[in-house]
Amino acid sequence: MAERILVTGGAGYIGSVVVAQLLARGYEPLVFDDLSNGHRTALPAAAKLIVGDIADRATLDRVFSEYRPQAVMHFAAFIEAGESMRHPEKFFRNNTANALTLLEVLLAHNVKRFVFSSTAALYGTPEKTPIEESARLEPTNAYGESKLLVEQMLDWLHRIHGLRYACLRYFNAAGAAGEQGEDHHPESHLIPIALEVALGERKEVAIFGTDYPTPDGTCVRDYVHVSDLAAAHLLVLEALKEKERLIYNLGNGQGFSVREVIETVRKVTGHAIPARESPRRPGDPAVLVASSEKIKRELGWNPKYADLETIVRSAWEWRKAHRNGYN
Repeated sequence: MAERILVTGGAGYIGSVVVAQLLARGYEPLVFDDLSNGHRTALPAAAKLIVGDIADRATLDRVFSEYRPQAVMHFAAFIEAGESMRHPEKFFRNNTANALTLLEVLLAHNVKRFVFSSTAALYGTPEKTPIEESARLEPTNAYGESKLLVEQMLDWLHRIHGLRYACLRYFNAAGAAGEQGEDHHPESHLIPIALEVALGERKEVAIFGTDYPTPDGTCVRDYVHVSDLAAAHLLVLEALKEKERLIYNLGNGQGFSVREVIETVRKVTGHAIPARESPRRPGDPAVLVASSEKIKRELGWNPKYADLETIVRSAWEWRKAHRNGYN
């Protein structure tokens, strides 16, 4: 009988790709999503969707009682770091308090495996790059703090209740996987914004800061193809049958500057992509690149789509085919 996996936020960008991979591997994913940021049409036809809020303890109890999942993969969260510095209370309520509600239900129903979509924002401004899992955890925004609090809860629940868990920390998911792509409203990520310029939906893309201590003066960031991220989530789900606690960074091994990303979008799309130089944003570190050596060594994870052009091209093909996103 197929293993039933509850996927919160499974109609979102990364969650939906994970759901598709779960189906392809013979699992039975059960998606729990309030559709505030997710899209019903992002889900494969074979995936079952329950529309609900993880703040709703009674509904979660009913779902766990009726469907009896063997594990939970948790993606439901607010993700905009900038917004978290204007409305931190929203992030602590949704990302932290609601995660505790989910974990309480998990324990009550004796579900022993939990995969957490964390973030490399836990590290704040790193002392060195690439960032390893042993680096100090000092978030510089409320978004990172809201995720760090969940990781701390998971550690205690593991020690006291024996909950097996995995935390995956990464920066920028990017690219598209077949029929599934990135469709945020409003959009704040560099690659889809640059693609909107190519489609004539925006006039220009902003470059925030050109005086960083990097080769071309712009910020350097890590981009990981969404399919590679999803594959890592499935790897740790299986590994938790043998392991009790897993913490991994996910990155593609190299960073790309803002100018490099824009230039790659120009090459892929054939459009000029006007760029406007703007002042730095507060709290933006010069370089954020995660080391993935640990998960490569221990679980054999290896990104299949590591080069930037492949990532951008997949996103571009999806955007051309979905001019209005999932709408």
